[in-house]
Formats: sequence, C-alpha cells, structure tokens
Amino acid sequence: MPQIGSGSQRVGGTLFHWGANGVRLGRQEGQGMGTLEHANNQELLSALAGKPAAEVLMEQYGGLTPLAQASFHELQQVKGVGKSKAAAIKSAFLLAQRLASESLPEAPLLDTPEAVANLLRERNRLYTVEHLQVVFLNTRKRLIGVADLAQGTLDTLLVDARQVFLAAIARRSAAIALVHNHPSGDPTPSEADIKVTRDLIRAGQVLRIEVVDHVILGRRTDERPCDYVSLRQLGFFAL
Repeated sequence: MPQIGSGSQRVGGTLFHWGANGVRLGRQEGQGMGTLEHANNQELLSALAGKPAAEVLMEQYGGLTPLAQASFHELQQVKGVGKSKAAAIKSAFLLAQRLASESLPEAPLLDTPEAVANLLRERNRLYTVEHLQVVFLNTRKRLIGVADLAQGTLDTLLVDARQVFLAAIARRSAAIALVHNHPSGDPTPSEADIKVTRDLIRAGQVLRIEVVDHVILGRRTDERPCDYVSLRQLGFFAL
C-alpha cells in the first residue's frame, strides 16, 4: 500500500491524516468509503492508529481477538499509539460488541387490510385533501417503510406509476400496499381509484413487485362501522 507522506495514509480509496490529537478523516479519493470493506485488518487499523502503529500492533497481538482483549493501558504502551489512538481502537471494538448484541424490534406484519389501516389511520385522519402512501414490504409482508408519494385535491389524486416503483426498487421491496384517504369520509372506491389500482398491479407484475392491496381510509359512522375498504377484498384485483 503506497505511503502518502508523513502523517498520512491511504486506506482503500480514502485518505486519512493523523497527528498529536488523533486521527481525522480527510478527503475521499477514487470510490471513497465503499472501498474500505476490501481492506485487510492492518489497513483498517491504520485508519485508526496510522500505518507504523498498526504494523506494530498486528505484529505484537497477531489478530483482532488478542487486540480487542488488550486493556486501554496496554495499548498506550505500544510505540506510536498513545492515549488518543488507544481510545479510538477501544471505541471501535466496543461499538462492534454493541452491534453484535443489539436487538431490534421486529417490523410489523402487514398481511391484512386491517393491519395496513391501523398503521396509517392516524396519519391520515386530519388530511383535508387526498394523500397517497405507499407501504413497502419485504418477502414476508413485514414493513420496510412508508412514503407519502402524492397529494391531490378534495376528491382527486394523480398517481405516477414510475414514482411508485422507483421508490419501491430503491427500498428493495418485494411488495407494496397502496393507501389513500377520502376526505369525505366515505371510503367507497371511485372508478379512478379502481383504474389506478389495476394499472399499478400490471406495472408491478412486469417488475415482479406485488401490489398486495389498496386500502382506502374514511371515517366510521353508525351506518358504516368499518372506516376502510380493501380493493382486494372487494374483488378489484382480478384482472
């Protein structure tokens, strides 16, 4: 790996600088930070401690596990390390430990229109014009995310299929659910709602991204206890 000069080191495509106050990240070159994943352990360590110290550390400890077991005091005794670089090294290992033990809550399962409606009901409650949300799902129908992709008038919503599926592809979605509100409170689908839904189903079939449902949110009344409808349940998904 070529040496850039005193106090500098290139790791992958990124130029790092170090000095008395520790290591700081300089400008990126070539492909930038993405190339770090191809660097070996010593090269990555040099980004924290500098090349000379990284060479001494790897020679002395032989691998990442013994290095991680070294105390803060022991690291400071290594030639070229000192307090600041020892802190950077210990911090990196502590972050790795916390990442390994981190548990994330499982994303909501959205395999029914009721679950989709429950997810977005409050978000849509105060809208006075129509809004379209696209719910992005993985292969197990669990939530990846939601995007508000279109806003219309009181009773009209223009939908761009390209925008919908570009967003789905960007999130690596296996499927999507469409949700929009009817400010009138009546969730009965219009002819335009049905046409847009079928157009998006066809586009999804070409792209192999399933449109699992289109849920329209309204408001409950004494005569209408359910405040949403599912176009799939109403039979409009049959092409």
